[in-house]
Amino acid sequence: MFDLARTHALPRNRSWWDNAVVYQIYVRSFADGDGDGIGDLAGITARLDHLTDLGVDALWLNPCYPSPQADQGYDIADFFDVNPEYGDLAALDALLAAAHARGLRVLLDLVPNHCSSEHPWFTAALAAPAGSAERARFHFRDGRGASGELPPNNWAALFGGPAWTRVTEPDGSPGQWYLHLFTPQQPDFNWADPETVAYFDEVLRFWFDRGVDGFRIDVAHGLFKDPGLRDWTEGGYNRHAWNQDQVHAIYRRWRAIADGYGPDHPRMFVGEIWTPVAEDMAEYLRPDELHQAFHFDLLTRSWNAAAVQDSVRRARRTAISGNSTAWTLNNHDVFRAVTRYGVTRPAPPIASSDPFAALMRPRGEVDLELGERRARAALLLMLALPGTAYLYQGEELGLPEVLDIAPEDRHDPVFARHGAEDVGRDGCRVPIPWTSDGPSFGFSSGPNPWLPQPSWFAGYSVEAQQSEAGSTLNLYRAALAIRRDLQANGGRATWADVSVDRKGPLLFVRGGSLACVTNFSKSAVAFDPPDGVLALSSAPRDDEATIPPDTSLWFARS
Repeated sequence: MFDLARTHALPRNRSWWDNAVVYQIYVRSFADGDGDGIGDLAGITARLDHLTDLGVDALWLNPCYPSPQADQGYDIADFFDVNPEYGDLAALDALLAAAHARGLRVLLDLVPNHCSSEHPWFTAALAAPAGSAERARFHFRDGRGASGELPPNNWAALFGGPAWTRVTEPDGSPGQWYLHLFTPQQPDFNWADPETVAYFDEVLRFWFDRGVDGFRIDVAHGLFKDPGLRDWTEGGYNRHAWNQDQVHAIYRRWRAIADGYGPDHPRMFVGEIWTPVAEDMAEYLRPDELHQAFHFDLLTRSWNAAAVQDSVRRARRTAISGNSTAWTLNNHDVFRAVTRYGVTRPAPPIASSDPFAALMRPRGEVDLELGERRARAALLLMLALPGTAYLYQGEELGLPEVLDIAPEDRHDPVFARHGAEDVGRDGCRVPIPWTSDGPSFGFSSGPNPWLPQPSWFAGYSVEAQQSEAGSTLNLYRAALAIRRDLQANGGRATWADVSVDRKGPLLFVRGGSLACVTNFSKSAVAFDPPDGVLALSSAPRDDEATIPPDTSLWFARS
């Protein structure tokens, strides 16, 4: 028998997020309330019962600020308002009130590394001379070469091309260059400038005062750059552009602001942090910095018991007392898990200045049936791990990636700068289906959503899956209900020794209340079941003595 006692307790849970399930909403693609084909805040408010029925504890909204949409909202022109396409501040206040009335917390997306080129600060910088206070808020530099015709350094933008663009000065002459690590429409802030620091203090307080419960921080490992902006010559992860030591002082400052709202109104931060060394993540999770950071390492791992075991152990090594791990298998930047896990014959990896792109958007032949089985099994494994689970809209429907969007219908700047080499992220952002027929499958009252939906979405709709006992939607509902019930009855999350051998399944124990057993192999295997009652299986079972291929089982103890 597996030994449920071989566990290592985490510190007592102190905050709502320690073992929460957070549902990520891509605002533009969740639900359209006014029929214009673009998702909005009113649409989200009208669909909140879907989230409560699902059993989540919080929702995170992708950026909903005013934006020209050069990068689908991650190019922010005003950090203190709502994009008119999505509503207004009153609509956001209504969403906050409705969510809180249902016991749901609300996180916003914060983008502190850069803004839109239409932000008033940047337009002022373009109109100001070199060396001005306006340009000091960004990274303006003279170019190299005899006439300044070459970029200041050799850095590449993550979305393709150089990380520098030359401006035309007010007098019409070729001028300085400015840094943008994503697109030219997203100039990077200079966080060494005190005005930038003070500005974001105001941003945090503005939204916290409105009742927002926390922020997901975009590119949290960015912000500061190497002071000398030196060339990076080693390839891969540019350590001169990312993960600079100075960033930690900012997060200590932000943590003090959040803590100032007191224990009765806790505010939290979860960071999007990409570091090649997992141990670097721990520095962001010190007691006076961020509350959480996404453990993306699990998302990038192949469907392999040893790889998953290693990823869980890496998370355990980097966990800090008082912080819970933030797990996720899907988000708005990666191919959906059903497609990733279904790749049977990989194509050569994409060439990209983003070192993680090939892991997040793999190419090759896809077996969707295989991918669905593995994604369902991976869900139960993830939910058995101690910490917070972040779900991405539509994954509860088992949606695959939409890979065949026509070039003229794509919006992602990754595709615009790479073409077929990297089709980008539009395929996981297609508006989700609510009904099996009707215009936009219930997403909108209009027939033309901002990204086209394929006809096969009908079979994945909420309506189609409601009454189907074995549907992915009902698997998610059952899993979240069991998880919540076990926590309510003392099943506190604990770390366990994850065990695996070459022939057997992988075991993970959630305290003394839940054991998760996962078979990563291509055939059914016999196993010695742990104590407890079988509570849930990610796939049908024909034989109680074996576990089917690509399947997870939950065993619960009262």
